[in-house]
Amino acid sequence: MSLYGMMRTGVSGMNAQANRLSATADNIANADTTGYKRASTAFSTLVMPNTGGAYNSGGITTTVRNSISAPGVLQYTTSVSDLAVNGNGFFVVQDPSGSPFLTRAGSFVPDGEGRLINAAGYQLMAYSYENGTPAATVNGFSGLVPVRISDQEMTAVPSTEGYFNGNLPSGAASVAAGDLPSTNSATAQYTNKSSLVAYDNLGNKVLLDVYFTKTSDNSWQVSVFDQSKATPGTSFPYAGGALGSVNLAFDAGTGKLTGAPDSVTFTVPGGASLDLDLSKLSQLGTGFTVTDGAVNGSAPGTIDKVQISGDGVIYAQYKDGSAKALYKIPLADVQSPDQLTVLAGNVYAQGTDSGAIKIGFANEGKAGTIVSGALENSNVDIAEELTDMIAAQRSYTANSKVFQTGSDLMDVLVNLKR
Repeated sequence: MSLYGMMRTGVSGMNAQANRLSATADNIANADTTGYKRASTAFSTLVMPNTGGAYNSGGITTTVRNSISAPGVLQYTTSVSDLAVNGNGFFVVQDPSGSPFLTRAGSFVPDGEGRLINAAGYQLMAYSYENGTPAATVNGFSGLVPVRISDQEMTAVPSTEGYFNGNLPSGAASVAAGDLPSTNSATAQYTNKSSLVAYDNLGNKVLLDVYFTKTSDNSWQVSVFDQSKATPGTSFPYAGGALGSVNLAFDAGTGKLTGAPDSVTFTVPGGASLDLDLSKLSQLGTGFTVTDGAVNGSAPGTIDKVQISGDGVIYAQYKDGSAKALYKIPLADVQSPDQLTVLAGNVYAQGTDSGAIKIGFANEGKAGTIVSGALENSNVDIAEELTDMIAAQRSYTANSKVFQTGSDLMDVLVNLKR
């Protein structure tokens, strides 16, 4: 056996245990870091070729692994913007230069511009509802924008949909075709009337008069008018006529709608097209009864508070009680999370053996759900780390003895000539 090889092997062993101690030191230092994933060292032998009766000692090589797939315990907080993933997914964040990364560190707080930033300075990314219901870009980060919530901007939401539920009296008298509200004549007659509040593009309230008129057995007409256009004191005629009108047919045996049409569509004055769902109307032998009715949209207002659902939708709740979906937080996933490249700031990038990054939403596949008001603790066990530190220290000392013995024998060899 070569004395030089013996000393080299001792150095290799000391270096391996030094790497182990470095990983242990990192784990202990980050035991309280949100979303931190434990690092560990795996050793493998390094064998040198042997010839004849001579044994050439090799050494040891070290591979550092991170237990990224091992979840940490969730710790609940009082902040809505503290987020955790209950599953295998990752949040998508970007650094100040705009480069995207993955992370499990969800301690987000709003900065001066309303962006959600975590403790390492990374911005939370999501899909905006600005252009409709978002869809995930499966094979890339395109379409993601920084989440920005400002309570200084006033927002108005125009009405686009609503519903009216209730009962129409089956025993009501029919109104002649020439006197229906849809004719908008001064002599127009109706069976029942109700009203709904809608909002235009600027958030102004528009009061809608909804007339229900029986035209014949099991047939009714529903007409909608802008109340502000009514003739003072009499209602009819309305300036500009009906906003929308539809004829409904009911089943004589059940009193339920027989099918389409089951809604009336019209344009809110100064606003958007509104579809009023009438499918829950019935025609039974009792009086006119309104069981429920609502129209979406809201008047101008500032954000009172923010709520984040388990599927990642960020809602803004306004002072008037209305809510609006602003963003949908995606979750990223890879085939082998433990093979992701670990970077500073507790973030990860795609590694050569991790597999491609796939973007989806909560409750899809293995991504899991998003928990608002919670943070994921590190998966470090302090007791285990202290045990590893003692074991590494003893192994390092033993390898140093090997090197010291080799050095002493080398001195003997050098001094043989004396």
